[in-house]
Amino acid sequence: MALIDKITFGFSLPHRSPEPIDIAAVRRVAQRAEELGFCDLWVTENTLDHVFCLDSVVALTYAAAVTTKIRLGVSVMVLPLHHPIHVAHQIATLDYLSGGRAILGAGLGRSSHYAEFQIPSERRVARFRESVELIRRLWIDSEVNYSGTIFQLTGAKLGVKPVQQPGPPIWLGGTHPDAIRRAAAIADGWMGAGGGSFEAFRRDIALMKEELERAGRDPASYPLSKRVFLSVHERADVARVELERWFMTVYRNTKGAAQSGFCGTPEEVRGKIEELAETGVNHLILNPVCRYTEQLEALADALRIN
Repeated sequence: MALIDKITFGFSLPHRSPEPIDIAAVRRVAQRAEELGFCDLWVTENTLDHVFCLDSVVALTYAAAVTTKIRLGVSVMVLPLHHPIHVAHQIATLDYLSGGRAILGAGLGRSSHYAEFQIPSERRVARFRESVELIRRLWIDSEVNYSGTIFQLTGAKLGVKPVQQPGPPIWLGGTHPDAIRRAAAIADGWMGAGGGSFEAFRRDIALMKEELERAGRDPASYPLSKRVFLSVHERADVARVELERWFMTVYRNTKGAAQSGFCGTPEEVRGKIEELAETGVNHLILNPVCRYTEQLEALADALRIN
């Protein structure tokens, strides 16, 4: 079996763009990705933004309503910016309404996020770890008594339980060695930085596999994921211009197109994904930067997705 055949592919819903997104495109991508055999749909969390962006959980709830089996994930929610009770309720509701298809991706985010939302950045790791613990307890226990250093609950009952038990998978994002060790210890999957370079990802995933083995977990059965921004076109020069324009507008970094994006003809992009498969990544989120439905079809064909 070729390495690329060991990868499962998710697809990004149209949700963040320099221009307003047509809701019909969101519906078409969600339904067609399901028909073509992609395993999951993903959105990022962006709220205060210089480009158009949809709320992550609301967008996924819409996608749940127009599909029946494809899984639904956010990558990633900056967990310390939210109260864990609200997150537990939101994701449990999404899981309930979708019939058990939710995935929660969570991370610490950047320091700027804390200033924007007036959340203290001190003890953010403790806040993060307690949030994960509390969310899981609220999903599982009929009544929660929790005594942490930040959060305390007595006799708390979540209004809805998720369909998945012991709860939806929680995938952690982050590339700091401490974040990688944390993911190996407590998470159900790990997500490399979408805007990070492929060179850095190779180092991060190697460390992640080492930490999983140290924790007695099998890297082959543990989701190791990355978001890939890309543009595919029969004319490689057109694809390159599209990708560079998007990185300049959204990330304000043209160099990012070469460091953390793929562009070219469908077969050229397949070749680049085959090279990426050599890292041991077993899940990729394909994130076209434009022409969503057209690229969805081209990628499904190039990657031989069922």
